[in-house]
This record gives sequence, structure tokens and C-alpha cells, in this order.
Amino acid sequence: MLPQPGTFYRLIWLMPASFAAHIAEEWLGGFAHWVSHVVGGAMSDQAFVENNAFFMTVMLALTMFATASRTRWTAFVLILWASANLFWDALFHLFATAWWSQYSPGVVTATLFYLPISFVVARSALKDGVLSRSEFAGAAAAGACLMGFVIWAGLYHFAV
Repeated sequence: MLPQPGTFYRLIWLMPASFAAHIAEEWLGGFAHWVSHVVGGAMSDQAFVENNAFFMTVMLALTMFATASRTRWTAFVLILWASANLFWDALFHLFATAWWSQYSPGVVTATLFYLPISFVVARSALKDGVLSRSEFAGAAAAGACLMGFVIWAGLYHFAV
């Protein structure tokens, strides 16, 4: 069964909703403490709140802008941002849980929400013709680079 036209623009609202749940899990699970004491990075509770407030504001703004404008460019930028903050972040949490053999605060919502929502939104973007396969792949690849930068800058403060 094919999605109805515009399904993508309804489904993208699942992304900021799941992001809010994920932030709550990270906060309650002590993500900042975990970064500092398990991962070997450094993060304060204040930095956690400020970073996530910024990331959520951008996610909401991009989702609203994509919904209102319905252009390829806005969908591309939204998928780039969302892939970094959802899909690639989910892989980070799964990898971190396995690597450090302990709970990575955020892994539950990343697994239960981020991965399925990422796949459903991706499928809808392609089925609705919002993005071509190559455009989607480009956005996802750029999102991977963005996530790598966020980890390097936010957790390790540009250490080499």
C-alpha cells in the first residue's frame, strides 16, 4: 500500500516528539555524568541542557519550515539534521552500550523510537518523491559527518 501524498510531512513530526522523549531518558539516566565518567569526555548538566535546547529548537524549526515550504531543499536539510540527531545517534548509543558494556543513557528511546521512525520517515521521503535516493543518501551521509562533529566537539572538546 502506497502512502498518501504528504505522508512524509505528517510523519516528520514524530522526530521532534521522539527527540523530546530521548532527551528525557538521557537526563534521567545521567548522560552528562556518563560522558564524563565512562566515555572519557566531559559534559556538565548545564551543557547538556543548553545543547539539547539548541538541538530541539533547530529540529522544531526545520520540521516547521519543511512542512510549510514543502521544498526539496528544506526536506534535505531536515533529513540531514534529523539523521544526525536520530539515526546516527541511535547507532552511537548502541555502539557505546556494547563498547563500554553498560547502559548508555538514551539507548532505550534510541532503539525503540529513533530507529523505527528513521526508517519510516526515510521510506516516506522516497515513496512520496520528496527526495531522490541520491539526495537522501547525501543528506544521511552529511548527517553522519555532523554527528561525528557533535561527538568530537561536544563530548571530547576537539581533542586529538
